[in-house]
Amino acid sequence: MQILKLKETVNFMAYRKFAMVLSIFLMISAVSLLTVKKLNFGLDFTGGTLIEVGFEEAADLTKIRQVLDDNGFEDAVVQLYGSSRDIVIRLAQREDIKAEMLGNQVLEVLQQSTDKSIDMRRIEFVGASVGEELTEQGGLAMLTALICILVYVAFRFEWRFALGSVVALFHDVLLTLGLFALLGLEFDLTVLAAILAVIGYSLNDTIVVSDRIRENFRKIREGGPAEVINISLTQTLSRTFITSITTLLVLAALFFKGGALIHGFATALLFGVFVGTYSSIYVASAVALALGISKEDLIPEVIEKEGAEQEQMMP
Repeated sequence: MQILKLKETVNFMAYRKFAMVLSIFLMISAVSLLTVKKLNFGLDFTGGTLIEVGFEEAADLTKIRQVLDDNGFEDAVVQLYGSSRDIVIRLAQREDIKAEMLGNQVLEVLQQSTDKSIDMRRIEFVGASVGEELTEQGGLAMLTALICILVYVAFRFEWRFALGSVVALFHDVLLTLGLFALLGLEFDLTVLAAILAVIGYSLNDTIVVSDRIRENFRKIREGGPAEVINISLTQTLSRTFITSITTLLVLAALFFKGGALIHGFATALLFGVFVGTYSSIYVASAVALALGISKEDLIPEVIEKEGAEQEQMMP
C-alpha cells in the first residue's frame, strides 16, 4: 500500500483544540436542554392514550386545544401529524375509563365544535407499567452497548482507542438527544432504535479510522503521533465521505417521503450520521492523542524463541 507523504495530508489535528471546545460546549448545551426542557417521551414510555383524527380542512390547533381544555381534557397534547388536516391528541392515563370510550368522548367534543365531519383514525393505549419497563430496558440497552464496545475496542486495539471510541459514542448520543429536547420532537421506540443504529454507525467509522492509525503507526517510521493520525484520517477520508453521503441520501428520502410514523427515526439517524462522522475524526482520534497514544503502544512485542541466542553465537 502506498503511504502518503506528510506534506500531502490534511492537518486535522491542528484544529483538535477548537473541535474539543466546540464538542464540550455542545455537550453541555445538550445536558442543559435535557434538564430544562426534557425529552418529549411518547406513549411507549409514559403510558396513556393516543388518538388520531382527521379533518376535512386544515385543523386549527389553538381552537382544538381550547375546546378540549373547556371540556375537562386540560392535559391534552395536540399536534399535527403528517398533514395540516391530521392531528394526534395525547392524553395521560385515566384508570377509570377505557381508551375506546375516551376516544369517543374526545371525538364527540370535537364534533360539537364544528359542522365539518371528523374521522377517527386510530386509538392506542399503553399502560404506565409497560412504559416504565420500556424506559428502563431502553436505557440498559444503550448502557450495555457502550460497555461491550469499550471492552471490544480495548481488546482489539488499545485502551486509549477504547476510551476515545466510547467518548465519541457518548458525544453522538448526547447531541442527538439534545436535538430532540431542543425541537420538542416525540421520543418513542423508533427513535430509540435510531439511537442504537447511530451507535453502530459511529462505531464502524471509528473502527475503520483506528485500524488505519494502528497500521500506519507500525509502517511509518518518521513523524510524531499527530502526523501519523493525520495521514490515517486523510487516507480514510474518501471512504468516510462516500459512506456518509450515500447513507444521508437514503435517510433524506425517508425523512421527506417516509411519512410521520418514521419522521423521528429518520431525524435521529440524519443528525446521528452527521455527528458520527465528525466524532470519528475530531473526538475519538483527538481523545486517543490527548491520552498519549504512541508507536510503542501499538507495535507488537517481539518474542524471542528459545535457543535463538545460542544459534546467533554459533559460527
